[in-house]
Amino acid sequence: MNRFNCKISFFSLVMTLSLIITSAGDAYSIEKIKRNEPSKVKIGLNCYSFNQPLIAKTMTVEEMFRFSATLGLESADLTGYYFSTYPAVPSDEEIFRYKKCAFLLGLDISGTGVRNDFTISDPNKRKLEVQLVKDWIIVAEKLGAPVIRVFAGKGVPEGFTRKQVVEWMGKDLQECADFGAQHGVIVGIQNHNDFLKTATDVEEILQKVKSDWFGLILDIGSFRTTDNPYKEIEQVVPYAVNWQIKETVFINNVETKTDMKKIAAILKNSGYRGYIPIETLGSGDPKEKVTKFYGEVREAIK
Repeated sequence: MNRFNCKISFFSLVMTLSLIITSAGDAYSIEKIKRNEPSKVKIGLNCYSFNQPLIAKTMTVEEMFRFSATLGLESADLTGYYFSTYPAVPSDEEIFRYKKCAFLLGLDISGTGVRNDFTISDPNKRKLEVQLVKDWIIVAEKLGAPVIRVFAGKGVPEGFTRKQVVEWMGKDLQECADFGAQHGVIVGIQNHNDFLKTATDVEEILQKVKSDWFGLILDIGSFRTTDNPYKEIEQVVPYAVNWQIKETVFINNVETKTDMKKIAAILKNSGYRGYIPIETLGSGDPKEKVTKFYGEVREAIK
């Protein structure tokens, strides 16, 4: 074989390998989390349960932690809203004060979160949303939180299609997940009855992000249009990296008391191991509501 033919053969080989690699990349989809051990969960608090007193400053974060520890909860999901400087990042002093308080009480910090919107059509404004997530990934790292909760956004903006939004949202989430991987923080997107209304919507977004540092915050109360929310929950549970366990689910948009036995069965059958923060909403004394719901959840999963 002459030198010219060798060059052609080598070039053909390189091109073939390139096509194979490219095709594999295009075919990538987020894998379901492999769980081979029996399910084991830690019941925790999503701090949004105390949103009203925390925002009104009639309760401090430390007081909420002490209540949670006394009740027997094992963790707390400390949303970014309850730091004094949000949305700007808090001082290290504030971060470490909460971290130390939780540690001395025997509470894990199961996660934190921000309020972002990746459905904004202006790419420059979306860059600010991505930066918000990155800034709080650093906070999560310092706090010792393994997961940061983010949102998809409100909906499809006027003049655009859902497909277009999915494409740019996937790129924004990819950037966040890549940054999270560099800092040991998993980025979890919450289904929140916004841009993500169904299990199919959730899977559509999950497939756009090529990272095992990305997953789902499974909000059981936000699949609202279905006649079987438990089926929707079961469909996406293999992608869950954290949860929001709520007092009610929706059946055909009608609010209905959560059947915790069904949730417990889904947890057990999925092999999920990790935190299941509870979140109580609506009127009433949050201490009483959290105490009552914690008892119901604990009884169902024992």
